[in-house]
Amino acid sequence: MNSSHHIPERHNTNRTGWLRAAVLGANDGILSTASLIVGVAAAHAARGNILIAGVAGLVAGAMSMAAGEYVSVSSQADTEEADLKVERKEIITNPEFEHKELAKIYVERGLNPTLARQVADELMAHDALGAHARDELGISEAVKPRPVQAAAASAASFFTGAALPLLVVLIMPAAMLIPAVSIASLIFLATLGAVAAKTGGASMAKGALRVTFWGALALAVTAGIGALFGTVV
Repeated sequence: MNSSHHIPERHNTNRTGWLRAAVLGANDGILSTASLIVGVAAAHAARGNILIAGVAGLVAGAMSMAAGEYVSVSSQADTEEADLKVERKEIITNPEFEHKELAKIYVERGLNPTLARQVADELMAHDALGAHARDELGISEAVKPRPVQAAAASAASFFTGAALPLLVVLIMPAAMLIPAVSIASLIFLATLGAVAAKTGGASMAKGALRVTFWGALALAVTAGIGALFGTVV
């Protein structure tokens, strides 16, 4: 016997905004700071100088991520607001055309023309701008740009990610810094990739492997450049 009570479906679309900013911030925090530490350490710098470079990278990176994310998401929000302004004007000045435009969208999605016109009638009577924003422009509340939230998530996650390799520098012997920071950072990155994939409903293994590969490549390149720089200088 079928139960009359159904468990609501869980979707991950509403997480995409903050999840993208948080994952990008943490990934960049771990990778850029670890690469900086490994590169400076490979140039035979003293522990104090390595820490200074790491902390400077943490602060600068967190501020840069916050500013970049805020500007980027604000630009998206401005574009959407401009589109809505145009759409709002069109609904007032040319409602018949807008109605036909909306009905055409529903026909293209599979409704018969009569039903499509009825749906357009109902939705425009209820919330004309909302209907056009959602179905014509692809703008919805679930994925609405939130600049401050995105900037804060990005900065906080970068700071947290960058603090992890710095912690390794503090607790490990100087002779072990390069392998310790490299291995620990790859573990952090793999964990982050898996958790991010899980949160977004994707494959954990694929998420972990993808971020670990690029992390290992970045660490290897910066270590090589640091060693070369230290030898030359």
